[in-house]
Amino acid sequence: MNDQIWWITGASSGIGAALARALAARGAKLILSGRNIAALEAVAADCATETLVLPFEATDYAALPAIAAQAWSWQGRIDGLVNNAGISQRSLAIDTDFAVYQQIVAVDLLAPIALTQQLLPRMVGAGGGQIVAISSVAGIAGVPLRSAYCAAKHGLIGYHDSVRAENEHLGLKVLVVAPGSVQTNVSRNALNADGSVRGESDAAIDNGLSPDFAAAQIVDAVDAGTREMVVAEGAEAAIAALRRSDPDALFDRMSAMVQAGYAAQMKAASAS
Repeated sequence: MNDQIWWITGASSGIGAALARALAARGAKLILSGRNIAALEAVAADCATETLVLPFEATDYAALPAIAAQAWSWQGRIDGLVNNAGISQRSLAIDTDFAVYQQIVAVDLLAPIALTQQLLPRMVGAGGGQIVAISSVAGIAGVPLRSAYCAAKHGLIGYHDSVRAENEHLGLKVLVVAPGSVQTNVSRNALNADGSVRGESDAAIDNGLSPDFAAAQIVDAVDAGTREMVVAEGAEAAIAALRRSDPDALFDRMSAMVQAGYAAQMKAASAS
């Protein structure tokens, strides 16, 4: 990846920041995007390579043509795009405001589509390149409390699969990544049913894989020409596998998980 130009969205923390460090270690030059300029600059300082800090609001679709043109003109090309920015959710569908669906789909699905559409003609015209889409295990299987997030991440996989099919013969490679729990701020930044920010993490995330481990797996997959990968362990890896091998077993497991949660709530309420 020496002297390749890679553009990473959601680069201020978590998997995005870890990928920046991993790609820089391979000799890539980086364009780092997100909304938190100070955090992006801190990531850039950690990367011993040329960087362009290019902050923008992911859902400002009208601004994207100029942003994409600026990114491309920085070095005259972009060899790799990482669609990583996103927000999650922690609420039952029955309780969730429609505005939450609009916001999550806009950020997690429409924003990466809009950005990719800006770069796609340029990358294909230049002979190809690599796109990495960070979906989720929740983009493979519908899991409780994340209906909006699942919808967006399922859509992200479908879009990138189509882009791969249409452009692979033109030199464009597409890797779709489905992480499980990784030690990031995804749970802390997740939206509640009313659209408020959750503001706290959870045990699954706090005990998840390290972002640097996930990034190393992703970079190795790019090297290997992998098209799709799950970065998860234990039950989360099993969820992704069951969705393909035994969907009914997965559906039963997800339903049982919700029923167990209701039972625990009822028990706690009766004891209080």
